[in-house]
Amino acid sequence: MSTIDQQFVEYVVKSLVENPDDVVVERLIDEKGVLLTLTVNPEDLGRVIGKRGGTAQSLRTLLRALGTKNDARYNLKIVNNDGFTGSQSSQSSSSDDDESPVVDNSTDEVVETRSSFAENARKELAELDDLDI
Repeated sequence: MSTIDQQFVEYVVKSLVENPDDVVVERLIDEKGVLLTLTVNPEDLGRVIGKRGGTAQSLRTLLRALGTKNDARYNLKIVNNDGFTGSQSSQSSSSDDDESPVVDNSTDEVVETRSSFAENARKELAELDDLDI
């Protein structure tokens, strides 16, 4: 059963994207409030984020307005699932005789290879997202 906040995000995002069937909004309540996790088709990720994050920021602003009405604090996380559409089982089932290297696409490895500039930018954006406006 989806709540009003999930329905709201789904409605807005499905209106923006070319693949509305791939839009998934998951809801999790934690100590910071309500976390809505948005997953879309990788081709539609740019449409949801917008130029310089304008569309995503506007969606977060609308969620904050909904939060004031419902006495809740909403956070929106947009999941970048680009590059992770392939199955991991095909890699793990390769035989030992195969000479081609196996590439691990786990998220742990991606986190370790990020540049410090990108990490600092993500921290600053997270701090801005936590501001009550």
